Amino acid sequence: MTKKLADVINILEELKAREPIFHHPENFGKAKQDIEAQMCDEFWEVGASGNIYSKQYVIETLLERYNDPNYQDVWEASDFKVTEIAPGNYLLTYNLIQNKTRHTRRATIWRKVNDQWKVLYHQGTVVEGG
Repeated sequence: MTKKLADVINILEELKAREPIFHHPENFGKAKQDIEAQMCDEFWEVGASGNIYSKQYVIETLLERYNDPNYQDVWEASDFKVTEIAPGNYLLTYNLIQNKTRHTRRATIWRKVNDQWKVLYHQGTVVEGG
C-alpha cells in the first residue's frame, strides 16, 4: 500500500529535522544515553573516507566532539529526498556542505521504533571537485 503524499511529506520533514545525523545536540541531547536513544542496536556507518565505523566508535567520537568547547559545526544541508524501503524503514538522501568547502552526498536509513526515529545506517560520499 502506497503512503499518502501528506504522510510522505510529514516523514520527510521529521527526518530533515534530524539531519545531518548527530549534528543537533541542542535538540536531541549530548549525553551517551541521548545518542544511543537515536540509534538502532545494529547501527553502523561508512564514512566519507570509506572507513567503516561501529556504533561504539561513533558514540565515543560524538562525546569527544560535544565536550570540546572549541568545536565548530558549520554545515548546510539541501536536496532532501525520502523513499520508504520497507515498512517503517526510510532511506533519506541529501547533499551536505561542511565548513563551506567539503561537499558530500549523504544517505541515512531511518527506522520507526515505538513511534521514535532511530538511525540504522549512515554513509557519506565525498563529491570530488564539489
